[in-house]
Amino acid sequence: MADKGSASKAADTDFRKKWDKEEYAERARKKDQDEKERMQENEERMNQGKKPRKGPRRDDLPKPTELMKQRDAPLELDKNLGKTMVVQNPGGKGPGQPGFFCEACNRTYKDSVGYLDHLNSRAHLRVLGQTTKLARSTLAQVQARIALLREKTKAASTAKAYDFDQRLAEVKAKEVALREEKKAAKKAEKEKTRLELIKDTAMDQDDDMAKMMGFGGFGSTKK
Repeated sequence: MADKGSASKAADTDFRKKWDKEEYAERARKKDQDEKERMQENEERMNQGKKPRKGPRRDDLPKPTELMKQRDAPLELDKNLGKTMVVQNPGGKGPGQPGFFCEACNRTYKDSVGYLDHLNSRAHLRVLGQTTKLARSTLAQVQARIALLREKTKAASTAKAYDFDQRLAEVKAKEVALREEKKAAKKAEKEKTRLELIKDTAMDQDDDMAKMMGFGGFGSTKK
């Protein structure tokens, strides 16, 4: 029974992330070493009358070698909107925390606005090896872009015209069906009135015939 209970308990927690203790221990040692070196450097800077350094040195970051590039894939900032997610790393740093995580900079942002601002920042681009300058487009690239936009506009206009014609046909069909329904209802009402008139005429003729034969109208309340 104990084995079954432990097996069931283990199966219930299989969805949890498996942590590499050695990897995180190495990260902690490296972080402590970096912090120790930073404190030593700050002490030297303060002795020289300079301000202490708060973050990593800029010399440690890669030099930008490329111009700013357009993103190849969408950011999908709303892909988890309205979803319930299991937070795997609520108290630590790195992936698994609630929010938007940048793998290149190993930072998490609580909202999409801050995350988007970070992606467009100079610090993030420098980590990617890019500058804040844009590449100058050539004449051929501009012409190709204009041709592509024209094709998209033409396709959208064709689809819109098709949708308009289809919608117009549907509206006309509904109007015809409504007219037929009204005509049928009017015809049924006329038929009902005609049948009631025939019924009343037959009853009056029966009463007249009964009076001529000396009967009292077959119990009718009419006088």
